[in-house]
Order: sequence, then structure tokens, then C-alpha cells
Amino acid sequence: MHFHIMTLFPEMVLEGLHTSIIGRAQERGIISIDAENIRDYTLDKHKKVDDYTYGGGAGMLMQAQPVYDCWKHIEEKIFMHRASLGKCATFTTNHEEAHKVRVIYVTPQGEVFKQKKAAQLAKEEDLIFLCGHYEGIDERVLEEIVTDYISLGDYVLTGGELAAMVMIDAIARLVPGVLNNGDSAATESHANGLLEYPQYSRPEVWHGKGVPEVLLSGHHANIEKWRWEQSLERTKQRRPDLYEAYIVKEQDQD
Repeated sequence: MHFHIMTLFPEMVLEGLHTSIIGRAQERGIISIDAENIRDYTLDKHKKVDDYTYGGGAGMLMQAQPVYDCWKHIEEKIFMHRASLGKCATFTTNHEEAHKVRVIYVTPQGEVFKQKKAAQLAKEEDLIFLCGHYEGIDERVLEEIVTDYISLGDYVLTGGELAAMVMIDAIARLVPGVLNNGDSAATESHANGLLEYPQYSRPEVWHGKGVPEVLLSGHHANIEKWRWEQSLERTKQRRPDLYEAYIVKEQDQD
């Protein structure tokens, strides 16, 4: 899977995503992460990419031209790569053809990012992330290239880079082969609508607290039952909204 990031700070995202599990996955060729500096595509001799907004208002706005040209370069690169693999004929600037590659604009105005969305996006061959700054980006280029508007939550960051990094991490770990243990993603929080059960490791007793007896029993059916009960109770206590949704879903299936 290939991630392409449109940003004013490529070093920020590349350094943050080239370590740990995601870094090792790149070394093994399971995923790739590239960042394009939007500033490289401006026609302004001073490398300026922002300007005042029409109608007045606070702050500056990223201009359409450098964002569009950056996107066009990435699209061409993707299609040329696919053509070299025999997956498509030749690159085309046709609007419909270009939108086969999803472009995610990281914005507090988008739908809230959840595990279900991460799993959906993990099935894509390529994803393009657009990171905004200042007061945002000229609406005209967003209408032209963006396919998905996604937010991390109901708050505002200074730029889209951190949010894009979080999303890429969440998506990449669901790509087959990224996690050493393929079962990990299936049993963790949000995979089935519930929070993950509590877990324990050595020593058996720490600070006077012992590991629950059922986990030492070797009785797998009892262990699975205990884990499900703990997962259900933890969700009820910490995320009642998820708990209620889970109960409703289970009732509907009965």
C-alpha cells in the first residue's frame, strides 16, 4: 500500500512515520510513505503558497494553484507506476479517471475518523492525504480533488500533519503483513465495537496485585468468556455510548 502526503512540512511526517512498526513495514516493502512539499509547486518566486481571503477575515488561506499542481504530480506518479506494472494503460487527466485515487483532506469539518473507516481505507492501493494550514485551503481546489473529508475529532490543530500521521498509522497497521501477529488487530479495542479486555504479563504478582486466576487456568473457553465479560464491562464504564450501540446491534441480530 502506498501513502502520499501533500504538506508544507514533509520532514515532520516522514520522520514521525519512519520508526517502530510502521518504519519496519516500509523497510520490508509492505507499505511506502512519500511526502510532497506543496511549496515546491507554487509559481510565486518567493515560494509563497498563501494569500488573504476574499470578503475579509482573520488569517491567510492556502491558494488553489500549488495544491492542485502538487496533487496532479502525485496522480501522474501513481498512474505511471501502475502503468509500469500493467495495471492501467496510460496516465490520463480525465476527471473521473483521476478520482480513482482517494484524496483525504484532514479537516475538523470532516466525518470523525473511526476504526471502521481505517479498515475500509486499508483496502486501497494508494491514498493521498492533504494537510492544510493557516485558515484552510481555497474551496475551489477542494471541490476539484478531495474525495473524503475526515477529522480526528471535534477540535482544531495548527495543521493537518499530526492528524494525517495518526490516520496513516491506524490504517497501515491493518494492511496484511504490517503486524507480526495477524490476530492483534482483530482483538483490540473497537475491532468488534467494544473496548479491549484488560491484559497481564509477568510477574504473576506485582505490588501485591495478582493476575486473575482464570488466566492461569489454561481453560481456553473460560478465558475467552472472562475476556468478553471484561470487555463488555469496561466498555459500559468507560464508553457508555459504544456500549449502548453494541447492545442495540446485538438485539437487532436476535
